[in-house]
Amino acid sequence: MNTSKATTARNTVIPKDSIWIAVFIFGFLVLMMDGADLMFLAYSLAELRKEFQLSQSEAGMLGTITLVGMAIGGIYGGWAADRFGRVRTVVWCVIVFSAGTSVLGMTQTYWQFAFFRFIAALGLGAAYVTCNTLMAEYVPTKHRTTVLGTLQAGWSVGYLLATVLAGWIIPNYGWRWLFYIALIPVALAILMQWMVPEPQSWLEANMKRLREKVDDAARQAAAKTQGAYKAIFSDPATRNLFLLWCVTAGCLQFGYYGVANWMPSYLEKDLGMQFRTMTNYMVGYYAAMILGKIIAGWVADRIGRRIVYAFGAIGATVFLLVIVLFYTPGNIVFLLTAFGFVYGIPYGVNATYMTESFETRIRGTAVGGAYNIGRVAAAAAPFCIGFLADRNVFGMGIGLGFLVMGVAYFFCGLVPALFIKDKLHDPQK
Repeated sequence: MNTSKATTARNTVIPKDSIWIAVFIFGFLVLMMDGADLMFLAYSLAELRKEFQLSQSEAGMLGTITLVGMAIGGIYGGWAADRFGRVRTVVWCVIVFSAGTSVLGMTQTYWQFAFFRFIAALGLGAAYVTCNTLMAEYVPTKHRTTVLGTLQAGWSVGYLLATVLAGWIIPNYGWRWLFYIALIPVALAILMQWMVPEPQSWLEANMKRLREKVDDAARQAAAKTQGAYKAIFSDPATRNLFLLWCVTAGCLQFGYYGVANWMPSYLEKDLGMQFRTMTNYMVGYYAAMILGKIIAGWVADRIGRRIVYAFGAIGATVFLLVIVLFYTPGNIVFLLTAFGFVYGIPYGVNATYMTESFETRIRGTAVGGAYNIGRVAAAAAPFCIGFLADRNVFGMGIGLGFLVMGVAYFFCGLVPALFIKDKLHDPQK
């Protein structure tokens, strides 16, 4: 009941027909900060290796630790969003990743850094899943992928912001100040808690749960028959869909985070670029990614989620092969820009595609579970690239790891193309 009162109070702050716009703005800003936070590590890896005397495998392990933390946070974040509310969960996620990241600037050893990176990652992972679920429950079906694809661009804008900040802060002030500024988003979390209401579909599901709780017998029956994971695995069709999404999400994130974590180092170390030159190249790369996500969402609303998702994933496979095997100083800018565009396409469709696969009462748990079980499998990617780079297998350095990421992208496109239908459930019903 307290949740309903708080929501009513917040509804008076924003006109009803403008609520979804406020939700989008806050969600975009949260994902922007989420993306920037993630890339702070990628741009700091070279400096961290020098200061803490790390091998490339140890540096890659920091990316793996981040993904494990994000996976755990995402799984529990999805559960918390179903149990306590979408908005409340997002607010606490922002506070956790913001505070946890700012502490990284004060760490003095590798293991201190790894510990607080794990804490921050819990919030990072939960924020992504919950923001997408929240937005999906506000946007009409006919515009859902366009809006959610644009929302995903917030992550890439965060990458772009991190690139600009890293290019300015690290050479002039050192890597620690890059992490100190992460404390700023706490102010956004406070504002979001005050202004954004919970979606009506969640309020109705929550009221039903509360009514069942009043009657102990009904509560016990519901606990036996309606637990989210029990509901997922008791129905064969839902179980199979959940497992297919686990595989797809694992392949997507294995490729995505492996490349994101090591692309700056690849350009700087293997291609011999200066740090400032590398960050300038990355600006174009991320700008193309933003455009790719927005266009992917618009196209997916017109021709379907499935075909656009598969096209982007397999396209990323092709361009990774071309970058590693055929780059030259003259074509690398074009290749990076083209890769950035297709690299962003699956994430421009992913949120809508997944949320429409599951019904409301299990959506947060199912999406958070599948996406983050996949993330656990993908957590090996940053370490895998670092391991291959340390051993310089076939004399390819980081490049061989990128070829492995390309294989993951191929299966990321193949599995949904063959087995996952789109528009199975409307998140507003």
